[in-house]
Amino acid sequence: MRFEVLGPLRVREGERELDLGFPQQRALLGLPVVQAGQPVTAGGIVDVLWPERPPASAVNVVRRYVGALRRLLEPGLPPRAPGKRLPRRPGGYLLEAGEDEVDLLRFRGLAKRGKRAAATGRPEVALRHFVEALSAWRGPVAMGIPPSVREHAVFAEVERELVHTTTMAADAALLCGRTQDVLPRLRQALQLDPLNESLHARLVMALATAGLQAQALDAYESVRRLLTRELGVGPGAELSAAHTRVLRQELRPGGTGADRTRHATELVVPQPLVRAAQLPPGLKVFTGRRTELDTLRNLVTGATSDGTGPGSYGSGATSDDTGAGSDDTGTRSDDTETRRHGTGTTPDRTEGRPDGTGTSPDDTGTRPDHTGPTTPHRTGTPATVLISGMPGIGKSALAVRWAHEVADRFPDGQLYVDLRGSAPSRAPLRPEEALRAMLAALGVAPRRIPADRGALAGLYRSLLPGRRLLLLLDDALDTEQVRPLLPASPGCLTLVTSRNGLSGLVASGARPLRLDLPSAEDARALLAVRVGHRRLAAEPEAVDEIVARCGRLPLALAGVAARAVTRPEFPLAAIATALRAARDSLDAFADPDGAADVRTAFTCSYRRLRPESARLFRLLAPHPGPDLTADAAAALAAVPARTARLVLDELADAHLVTERTPGHYATHDLLRVFAAELGAAHDSPAERHAAGQHLSDHDDTRTKHT
Repeated sequence: MRFEVLGPLRVREGERELDLGFPQQRALLGLPVVQAGQPVTAGGIVDVLWPERPPASAVNVVRRYVGALRRLLEPGLPPRAPGKRLPRRPGGYLLEAGEDEVDLLRFRGLAKRGKRAAATGRPEVALRHFVEALSAWRGPVAMGIPPSVREHAVFAEVERELVHTTTMAADAALLCGRTQDVLPRLRQALQLDPLNESLHARLVMALATAGLQAQALDAYESVRRLLTRELGVGPGAELSAAHTRVLRQELRPGGTGADRTRHATELVVPQPLVRAAQLPPGLKVFTGRRTELDTLRNLVTGATSDGTGPGSYGSGATSDDTGAGSDDTGTRSDDTETRRHGTGTTPDRTEGRPDGTGTSPDDTGTRPDHTGPTTPHRTGTPATVLISGMPGIGKSALAVRWAHEVADRFPDGQLYVDLRGSAPSRAPLRPEEALRAMLAALGVAPRRIPADRGALAGLYRSLLPGRRLLLLLDDALDTEQVRPLLPASPGCLTLVTSRNGLSGLVASGARPLRLDLPSAEDARALLAVRVGHRRLAAEPEAVDEIVARCGRLPLALAGVAARAVTRPEFPLAAIATALRAARDSLDAFADPDGAADVRTAFTCSYRRLRPESARLFRLLAPHPGPDLTADAAAALAAVPARTARLVLDELADAHLVTERTPGHYATHDLLRVFAAELGAAHDSPAERHAAGQHLSDHDDTRTKHT
């Protein structure tokens, strides 16, 4: 059986092509094929098939499609049997197929061998592997599935792999003087990325080296007009240099190998950009997060050491993470928790990168087929890491701390963008605003920065080939805000923080890390570095109560610590007493200077909820237990259980509730207090009483049946 996705989506059994069924069923199969070797979560599938608003039956529809595909791939398979081809693994649905059965895997394997040959000075061998790899490319990736699905980043990232491999093939062809072998693929790649100046420069060089100087000059003139029309700019330095060498007839058919190598090398070296260094300073009182920092190191080591697909080097501070050092304690990682629309599990294996490179000398991971450590290096696909968690838990501080730790691995600079996804008084940053800021930071003159969003993205992508940049996108609102900002070039790393799970970004291959609350020990350490170890040691019982009253939330702990520091004459017991007296409100955590505090941070997330989700959140306050099921939530809000499940999923995605185990949700103590405040302000006493009565009746009924 053969699975083909580098063109029309097809499955062949011998000479027979299988009928893949309805368009959405075909699209579903396309996801595990295009992410071959990586599991695809049900939530990720739902987000791709229904990018706007999925129907209530979406998960059931996905299961029906999966069942139909299993029986198609394995005729005679009993109903509900998982089969061997499309089983469900801990991280989602996984296509079980070998490299010789999936054209994308075979392409990656050949490209990887080509890169190794190029790295060892064998351009003829490299070119042979690259050309053979690209021979599987039969047209637009996954043709035949709905266009709205094909626009998703997982398919776009495969097209970027094809473009990058074409670039490597052109470099090898220029080195060995056989550019006629790559001309068709260069033109094909330019159909996918028509504004890629680096690719156009290689086409101009390849035509001249093949003896087609007139066509080379025509190609340059064509792209010059395209850049003027679409971007309002002229050719950049690399493309202009290629044109100049054609005019000087420095690229001719034949010539010595040394001449070809010299000219090709001169032309493919990227022009320098301004080296941006925009990372904000890290907190001087940062403490803890040891487990999370180790997890981030492992995620990137994994991405650089063995990733090739969308999950690897492939695809101002926020209101909850500023002020009095809101986001800096050690917590335990919970990125293995799975929700229907949550982050899912971190993949424990991905396919090898086509270039055969790995991590940098200061990484610790190694490839199974290499003898030493490896680093992100100009090949494969860009990596994206998503740090998510509830308001005030410390996402930004962790991201900034870790970004500083790895900054030296990205010699072309570090960009920082505050996306304002949860800013209390400003609208979220639009992607085009972010692109303009990043282009300016990279040294693009204002007159060269276009107005149109597509042109901005095209210019941004055209600047990055061959660069190694670190990009920190802080406080993202949703996936669509982030996607246009993701580098398409290998060797780049994007670190995203968000209060939301951004399952669409995870479905595209981002590595997720969901922050949980710090341990009590780390919460005390957070207080100690701010208030002083001696002061804490003198009042251990008061410290324990403060930690408990703050719910171990870093933002709350930092605010209380700031109060203790500004009032050194106050015993900590007095502060604990004040927190105890205000246990039914968040007034004790208010910041008199107007800086971001707990209530403000929670409000920024609450105001983005749909009305039905906001109502259920408010009704959660009186629920007495630590655990809430969808049936209990349905009784509480007097809605169908299916509606309650969808609403709980939305609240969990916003990290306003936590799905500790499948179907069981918990609410942080301070969020429960916040919900009670909202309920008192928005819901009548009769509504709140009725909700409590519904829940009591539900509990009585459940008790009778147990």
